[in-house]
Amino acid sequence: MTFQITVYSKSACPQCDSAKKLLQSRSLPFEEIKIDDEAERLAFYAKCGPSVRQMPQIFINNQRVGGLAGLQAALAQIGQ
Repeated sequence: MTFQITVYSKSACPQCDSAKKLLQSRSLPFEEIKIDDEAERLAFYAKCGPSVRQMPQIFINNQRVGGLAGLQAALAQIGQ
């Protein structure tokens, strides 16, 4: 099964780095989109929903799974 994974991240973000390392360790390809501009990041959060206020935000097949903990849960669920 092929997954389309997108990681929205920012610079100097340990959680973002951990999420990317986790995907790399499982040989799962992903697209990274860095949002370092504060105004752009706030607009992105608004699109994701009122509870979203941190990076990374990870999407699998265009569905938001959340941050690092959400990614770990999603990978466990799909057997990765």
